[in-house]
Amino acid sequence: MPGQRSPVLRVILGPTAAGKSSIAMYLARNHDGAIVSADSRQIYRGFDIGTAKPTAEDQADVPHFGLDVADPGERYSAARWVEGATRWIQEARAMGRTPVVVGGTGFYVRALVEPLFSAPYMDAGQRRTLELIMRDWSLEELRRWTRALDPERAHLGPAQLRRAIETALLTGQRLSDLHRAAPTKPPVPARYLVVDPGVRLLRDRIEQRVDQMFDSGWLEEVRALMRTVPDDAPAWNASGYDAVRQLVRGELEPAVARERVIVATRQYAKRQRTWLRHQLADCDVTLLDPTAPGALELAVHWWSGASVPTLAVTTPISEHAP
Repeated sequence: MPGQRSPVLRVILGPTAAGKSSIAMYLARNHDGAIVSADSRQIYRGFDIGTAKPTAEDQADVPHFGLDVADPGERYSAARWVEGATRWIQEARAMGRTPVVVGGTGFYVRALVEPLFSAPYMDAGQRRTLELIMRDWSLEELRRWTRALDPERAHLGPAQLRRAIETALLTGQRLSDLHRAAPTKPPVPARYLVVDPGVRLLRDRIEQRVDQMFDSGWLEEVRALMRTVPDDAPAWNASGYDAVRQLVRGELEPAVARERVIVATRQYAKRQRTWLRHQLADCDVTLLDPTAPGALELAVHWWSGASVPTLAVTTPISEHAP
């Protein structure tokens, strides 16, 4: 009905390996939910083990949307994901399911709950040339350029930093200014469950997950993908895949490759936590340590919209900074 208020959207976020997928599966399985993936790495077909994509069993148990929706060589924008997510949320509700958005790609979620702007035109040839120039830049070099061109976005991850740089250089406009000037529309009301065990435990969980990935056949997955996926395909940008490719090519020893994957994943998790701390400061957020006693009970309270038990959360998200 016109003017009817949109249902509050449930969103589960957190850094990689924090345990958000397990929490989301528990809630969706027990409360007729459907999971809408907000993971910029899991959208690509064939990139399964290294992105910790939900298993076939999990996907059969609970409806999942947003997985395997792009070929590895495709560039997949936040705007395209929002278009898909809006449709998937409607499909879930039509099935009589409660949609829950789950992921680690925060700017996807931000684009969903807040209005996107129309991106300015950028010459394709100039953009490709700039992409090649920036391809080998370190994270610090990307940040240095962004501080000079669009300092408000200098805390973001590599993909967003490159986007800010190319927008400023190729259009003469700051991306942060364009966002502020975007036409407004009613935001999607959302409640957030941020799953985060804290820095020390997260480091250990990342190391354990990397070992599980190798034990599950990650090396073989990458070897097979390298036969058909071009070297410059966007899907290869997922954390850890570069080191595993070098291992396949014989350029790294297994122990060195493992350590590089762990370091890259920890850096990725740190960027995710930084984004969450900055972007969700004023939102309706419940912080959940999945290892704490009563974690599942807290998650159920959050799902139902009931008051959170006072002893369940003792520290705000800002105090869980790395």
